[in-house]
Amino acid sequence: MKIVHIVPGSGNTFYCQNCMRDNTLVTALRNRGHDVTAIPMYLPLFVDDNEFEDETPVFYGAINTYLKQVMPIYRKAPVWLEKVFDSRFLLKLAAKKSGSTDAAGLEDMTISMIMGEEGNQSSELDHLISWLRDHAKPDVVHLSNALLLGLAHNIKNKLGIPVVCSLQDEHQWVDPMRPEYQEKVWQLMAEKGQDVVAYTPVSHYYSERMKKIMDIPEEKMHVIHVGLDLEKYSPTEFPMDPPVIGYLSRIHKDSGLGILVDAFIELKKDEKFNKVQLHITGGKTTDDQQFYSSIKSKLENNNCWQDVVIYDSFDKDSRLQFFKAISVLSVPVPQGEAFGVYLIEAFASGVPVVQPKVGAFPELIDMAGGGIIYEPNDPHKLSDALKSIISNPEHAVQLGKQGSENACKYFCIEKMADDMVKLYETLI
Repeated sequence: MKIVHIVPGSGNTFYCQNCMRDNTLVTALRNRGHDVTAIPMYLPLFVDDNEFEDETPVFYGAINTYLKQVMPIYRKAPVWLEKVFDSRFLLKLAAKKSGSTDAAGLEDMTISMIMGEEGNQSSELDHLISWLRDHAKPDVVHLSNALLLGLAHNIKNKLGIPVVCSLQDEHQWVDPMRPEYQEKVWQLMAEKGQDVVAYTPVSHYYSERMKKIMDIPEEKMHVIHVGLDLEKYSPTEFPMDPPVIGYLSRIHKDSGLGILVDAFIELKKDEKFNKVQLHITGGKTTDDQQFYSSIKSKLENNNCWQDVVIYDSFDKDSRLQFFKAISVLSVPVPQGEAFGVYLIEAFASGVPVVQPKVGAFPELIDMAGGGIIYEPNDPHKLSDALKSIISNPEHAVQLGKQGSENACKYFCIEKMADDMVKLYETLI
């Protein structure tokens, strides 16, 4: 099969779960002999290696997309000028300097993008369709998330091929918008989604949530859990001298690090746990700097900063070292997530997890058995849950072993790729 995956890039500035999911899947499909092209949208792709670097042009480059939204005259810009602003150097710079990874202030542009050929970036859509028709010539196109549904109508009708769409954490982009924008965005996605023949939500939890929000028929839903290449992951010794709590996600106000920091400070005040350390990795953008400064100040004011380690690099090798150094992982996202790729990495590394009873976390931990759930999601309950792991190393080791075994069973890339190929074959 000739398959195209259209994937929004993160600019490699933070731990991007959707990027990891898509890039790992592309590699697995290629290893099965399929002709697969990964097309980056907005920003260059986040990858654990350079396999996809410079593979194709970046479509809907973040700078051009923004200028066409705010400057009507720029919508008729010459091609040579668009290419200048689509250079990978400028796009990576934009990823570090701008708020391009957050919805605040980008509501109108989000709506314009979902409108597709009727939006302000219609010329970008023309470029993409021409490239797909003349170069990629795919049998199927797979969109990374529902925010790209503005592409579906033209792909389906001008190329005459099926369009598949993954579903993972679209709400994290839409929910921060004002209510009137939220309603409009979900309504538009439901409308544009009619051109999609199949959706692949990453969990049963998110499948049920998105069916209601976007009024998606049950027959279009095909839950396929995220799979990773687990070959290099292996259980390691459980470090307990001192115990180390790990956090792996973007250092962002909505990702739960504030809750974990408060729980960590509470732990340190208990004489039995005053040696515990906190290791943090996942990267950040300039938009996250104020939040990062606030948690650093809080840790310093409570005399805890000296026991915190920040990992600047979060590529795969760095993450493998990170997991070898921690005793337990917790990413207490307040509202939960559609999946949680970091949990699969922890399971595969034999590291127990402590997660709140929200989102897909209970579903994943029920499948893998590699951790515990607590509620409600507040620092005190999290602190108690962490104590139960740290104070019982034998139980922690058993949880880690169980998680490792089941990660290979349920969350390996081989299973995900096989499930995806079967779905594609039924559609083509």
